[in-house]
Amino acid sequence: MAAFTTRSAAFLGLAVVLCVLAGAARAQQLSPNFYSTSCPNLAPIVRLGMTSAVQTERRMGASILRLFFHDCFVNGCDGSILLDDTSTFIGEKNAGPNANSARGFEVIDAIKTQVEAACRATVSCADILALAARDGVNLLGGPNWSVPLGRKDSRTASQSAASANLPGPDSSLATLITMFGNKNLSPRDMTALSGAHTIGRSQCQFFRNRIYNETNINASFATLRQGTCPRSGGNTNLAPFDVQTADGFDNAYYQNLVGQRGLLHSDQELFNGGSQNALVQQYSNSPSQFSADFVTAMLKMGGLLPSSGTQTEVRLNCRRPN
Repeated sequence: MAAFTTRSAAFLGLAVVLCVLAGAARAQQLSPNFYSTSCPNLAPIVRLGMTSAVQTERRMGASILRLFFHDCFVNGCDGSILLDDTSTFIGEKNAGPNANSARGFEVIDAIKTQVEAACRATVSCADILALAARDGVNLLGGPNWSVPLGRKDSRTASQSAASANLPGPDSSLATLITMFGNKNLSPRDMTALSGAHTIGRSQCQFFRNRIYNETNINASFATLRQGTCPRSGGNTNLAPFDVQTADGFDNAYYQNLVGQRGLLHSDQELFNGGSQNALVQQYSNSPSQFSADFVTAMLKMGGLLPSSGTQTEVRLNCRRPN
């Protein structure tokens, strides 16, 4: 038994080293069929895990989608947001945009456990997160799409990179266009991806200034939100981004913007006399156009990969490097 354990450990160690070395090379082309032979039941496993999570708490669909956004915007879609801090790096979980707000890690952990049971050391956490984000959207009534796969997991994470690369709730339209542009995402992509705020919640501290001090806001909407977000205190009190259908993935977010009922300053910036007004108006009238553009933008964002030379692997535990 001891000899078997030693041989197994040695084999696994070699596999990890080879995987890291392979990942240090430029990432390969992604494909929806990447695991068709190595893990043919991957998609149903992830779907089952997300179905359970969303049935338990519908908000979780939005939480997982946000994890995917925040992962991809920091050195590509590499599962780095899932890493806990270690003695050698401070990760992304406690960066300003994520601290006490990023959630759903235990859902990815649970799905990873099921995937590992079916396909040992085969599927990356980054790919599981990409599939889970798609399923969360679809389970809440949004579109479905084929997810290209074959990502690898980074072996490190950076709190400073997360703080620098993730747009904040007070961002101006110019800042949003620039920060998305830095990821090769167009203003149209940015406006479509912002429609993710048709689901989910935000904390009072992130929209307090808007509901008390800004003028481009519907008065009754401001009063409604003030009811659970006082001028002081209650920082973590939650409110839905979409006042119409809080947990339904649809185009109501854009209808809200046209009616000056955007929750965050950065939301309303999309419809405030600027370059995205016409597109917001279009999405508000055409759920099919929004869905099509959202999928296109998700595929572009999901194709963001770590920079050349980044050490990667297939993590066995999404919270720590192998």
